[in-house]
Amino acid sequence: MVGKTYQAMVVTEETDGSFSRVVKKQVMGALSEGEVLVKVQFSSLNYKDALSATGNRGVTKKYPHTPGVDAAGIVEESRVEGIVPGDSVIVTSYDLGMNTPGGYGGYVKVPASWVVPLPVGLTLKESMILGTAGFTAAMSVAALVNQVKPSAGDIVVTGATGGVGSIAVAILAQLGYSVTAVSGKADAGDFLKRLGAAHIIDRKSAVAGNEKPLLKTLWAGGIDAVGGEMLTAIIKATQPLGLVTCCGNVASPDLALNVFPFILRGVSLVGIDSQNCPIDYRKEIWRRLATDWKLTNLEEMSRQVSLEDLDVEIDLILAGKQKGRVVVNMQGQAE
Repeated sequence: MVGKTYQAMVVTEETDGSFSRVVKKQVMGALSEGEVLVKVQFSSLNYKDALSATGNRGVTKKYPHTPGVDAAGIVEESRVEGIVPGDSVIVTSYDLGMNTPGGYGGYVKVPASWVVPLPVGLTLKESMILGTAGFTAAMSVAALVNQVKPSAGDIVVTGATGGVGSIAVAILAQLGYSVTAVSGKADAGDFLKRLGAAHIIDRKSAVAGNEKPLLKTLWAGGIDAVGGEMLTAIIKATQPLGLVTCCGNVASPDLALNVFPFILRGVSLVGIDSQNCPIDYRKEIWRRLATDWKLTNLEEMSRQVSLEDLDVEIDLILAGKQKGRVVVNMQGQAE
């Protein structure tokens, strides 16, 4: 294994302070220390990956670096009991793809505590159609369904064409909820309807009247993936005892809000942290995604690209021009 090489996307800081990314050979010594070596079959593209791939120090501190917060593949070496060569596994979150070489390489080496057995009912590819985005969406849905039933009214989902939003729309619709999808893409209607959205509104409509301390109640609950004024407006328009989840800040990390929705309507705001989710709960969420929450339209909401084609997709997600999920086929990248 010492002299073995593999293909990886490597992001490098240039002497002028800019960042470049190329696909090239890496030696096994470029990997981090870890107890489990996984030959990566599939990865996926998340907004955090795009930030890491463009030199965002809030995500990745040291370069050169291989991004990819998601990886699914086959165990090749293991130094721990319970994980053996040949096992199909999922590795997402924690520090993978941030400061630990990630899924855009033919191999990853990680602590055993990061490794989740591929649940029965999912293929490796399907697990990466979901990836961190789908896992985050499922955590959000899990928080919502504990308090809000389908009969309570509409659930609003923001950033609905993105990774988290699109999967949240699909899961909620499959569970019998009436979903209102918020999107800034004029051509997103057909895509969102195929996912199961009952209603579609644009961003301007969603935040209308946001200067008021409270808004007319519209939503039984909400799943927000963007933050900022969108999250503020959703909370202000949520009915008594409703629940809103928060998992993103692409619009803004700031929340300009008073306490009225919480003390006058009893609205709950639940933060979703998929990165450091405890392993037992992580396994339970993946089990649900493979069984009673498994989506029938997974393939329809994704596109598959090679590692060599990923560069273009990174630019698209940063420009807000992507719909659904991008799966990276890493087969053949290990040599």
